[in-house]
Formats: sequence, C-alpha cells, structure tokens
Amino acid sequence: MKEPESMDECVYFTRRAFAPDKGKMMAWALRKECPKCKKGLMKKPKKTANEYVCPQCKYEEPKAEHEENLVVSVKYTCPFCNKDGKAETPFKRKTLYGKPAYVFLCSSCNEKLGIYKRMAFPKKWLEKLGLS
Repeated sequence: MKEPESMDECVYFTRRAFAPDKGKMMAWALRKECPKCKKGLMKKPKKTANEYVCPQCKYEEPKAEHEENLVVSVKYTCPFCNKDGKAETPFKRKTLYGKPAYVFLCSSCNEKLGIYKRMAFPKKWLEKLGLS
C-alpha cells in the first residue's frame, strides 16, 4: 500500500476520526496512470467534469469507467478494538447504517467500518460506539 507524497497524486484524500474521540483514519485513492501512453496521471480538467484526461497525450476516459478501477486505501485505528490496521476497498460508496460510505472490515475484530461523507455520523453508528 503506497502512501501519497502529495495531494497531486490523489483523486480522494481524507484524515479524520471515525467518531468524536473514537478511532482515527487516513484514507486516499491514488490517481491512475494513463492506459494509453503510460506516462501521465489521469485527472479531471475541472472539478465538475464528466471525464478524466491525461495531461501528456490528452486521452479521455469517462468518469464512471475510470472510477470503477480506483481503490481507496485506508490506514486506521479501530474505534472498537483500538488496534491499528490497513485496508483497501473499491472507490464506490455503499450504504452503512443508512448513510453512504466507503466500507471496509477491521483486520483484528472484523467489525464493519465506514468513511462517511462530510462527517455525517449515523445515529446507529454512534449508539454502537456508546456515544449517543
């Protein structure tokens, strides 16, 4: 699992706690290299663009097709067992406790953990952690 050296290498990056004062994580999805020229890293020309473009050869790939192959890498401290671990999950949000999240399992206790959008902690998640 390669950690990014700068934000320019990432499509997605976050560093946060799983819940207030419970566990922490650092998650990232590295940019893919161009499938055509193998030199440049694919990126969006604008944040709202529907395609990824290679800056070297100008090859374009639709956003949905490109994001299917991305992987979110996570370095974390589990909020349940307090052990450190690493995990990888597809760059696709699934529903966990009624909210969209990148979902992965703790390597020690096999508890389902999620990276929620904008720190939107579901009530059931907070109850499970004993923070309600």
